[in-house]
Amino acid sequence: MVSGFTLVRNAVRLDYPIVPAIRSILEICDEVVVNVGKSDDATRDLVAGLGDPRVRILDTVWDFSRGSSVLAQETERAMRACRGAWGLYIQADEVLHETGAAILRDSVAACHADPRVEGLLVDYRHFYGDFDTVATNRHWYRREVRCVRLGRDIHSYQDAQGFRVGPEMRRVRARVTGAPMFHYGWAGAPQSLNHKLVVSKEIFTEAVAQLERRSAARRGLEWTPLLRRFDGTHPRVAQEWIAARRHSPPGHAVAPQRLRLGHLRLYASDWIERLTGARVFEYRNYVEL
Repeated sequence: MVSGFTLVRNAVRLDYPIVPAIRSILEICDEVVVNVGKSDDATRDLVAGLGDPRVRILDTVWDFSRGSSVLAQETERAMRACRGAWGLYIQADEVLHETGAAILRDSVAACHADPRVEGLLVDYRHFYGDFDTVATNRHWYRREVRCVRLGRDIHSYQDAQGFRVGPEMRRVRARVTGAPMFHYGWAGAPQSLNHKLVVSKEIFTEAVAQLERRSAARRGLEWTPLLRRFDGTHPRVAQEWIAARRHSPPGHAVAPQRLRLGHLRLYASDWIERLTGARVFEYRNYVEL
């Protein structure tokens, strides 16, 4: 049995693709546990409106005095409510491509009998400013653990981006799958992005300066090196959501290019990655098997 789990709050106000996110993992999950934090909008009705008996809602109140660690706490709550042998985690601004769903289904079956494998990795496409541009420099994680064995003392870590094992906080032993995960957190209309930045600063108090730079003084998102055109296909379940939000030309929400000396390191590491396949100075939340 494969369980899905996620958490969400104020999805309507913040324009998260929570319905496509849940639908994308329902393709391979026997159940999906959704931790719905008390919201100022119709988020709960949106999730309940899926009308799928496999979706279980946990009604919760989040303690924001804990800062960004509240996200790990609430992710943990959803994960502990899962009844499967494996848990497939998705964030509210992520959508698993249907090809990735098939890959993960096969990967779970192939790895289930190998106790060394504690997690499975997905490959990210980070959309930035619109739905036709992806951010590719090494500041954007290219892989992350999104499927984990349950019942192994694996728990959500820090701001819920990754996982750790046991009290010693050991990194998860994970296997590459190549399953594509689409991240839409920084795509969309400028006003929606600015709203998300305001809310993010309330949660990620340790990263306020970085978030303020990203807002680029309300002129749009901060320009970042190695933005590239996306020529592939978006997940089938997200296409209607995307079509309703194509308000601006590609790149409209991104501030004008402003090259800094430090950016040269990103171009250099990108050149090395293209030449060798290795991403230098890459931070990993996992140990690759």
